[in-house]
Amino acid sequence: MLGTILFILLGAIAIAAAVGMLTSTNAVHAALFLVVNFLCVALFYLGLNAPFLAMVQVTVYAGAIMVLFLFVIMLLGADRVQIVTRLKGQVPLTVIFAVLFIVLTGAIVLSPMIGLNLGTPTPVESPVGPGGFGSPASVGEVLFTHYLLPFQMVGILLLIAMIGAIVLTREAGVSQRRRRDTRKTLDGPTDV
Repeated sequence: MLGTILFILLGAIAIAAAVGMLTSTNAVHAALFLVVNFLCVALFYLGLNAPFLAMVQVTVYAGAIMVLFLFVIMLLGADRVQIVTRLKGQVPLTVIFAVLFIVLTGAIVLSPMIGLNLGTPTPVESPVGPGGFGSPASVGEVLFTHYLLPFQMVGILLLIAMIGAIVLTREAGVSQRRRRDTRKTLDGPTDV
């Protein structure tokens, strides 16, 4: 019973954080809502008796990736995004589809023909020992033997994305300085 209550509570927090991320006009706030969502997913992993995946979730996604996102957001100065509706009636149509989706999902879940049992969940088996499936040793062995090339390619891709963001920001800053210096030169000296 307690597990079901915690699951519903975490699910509600995760959904609220996802909605907050999607509707936030401030990019920093959206990134922080995403961190809350990642932490909820990590707690779901802990509830499934997968502590290694939970710590990887916190370390990699909520830690490293979000620091990179916030670095790029701050570097590019994209703190605020103006909301511009491009289609007439987009917001009411979205609300209608969201309500329709919730009603249909509720009808399917609560339908007696589906036979969905929302009873007490059974506990997950205890994790396999130190060298078994899902342990840090077995994950590391598979990652650095069978998936070494994709692992390195992801690292290179992240490095290229970070360098690209820095180069784009520097070029924008240099062009703004040049325009400002050109304007000062064309306007003449301001000392009178």
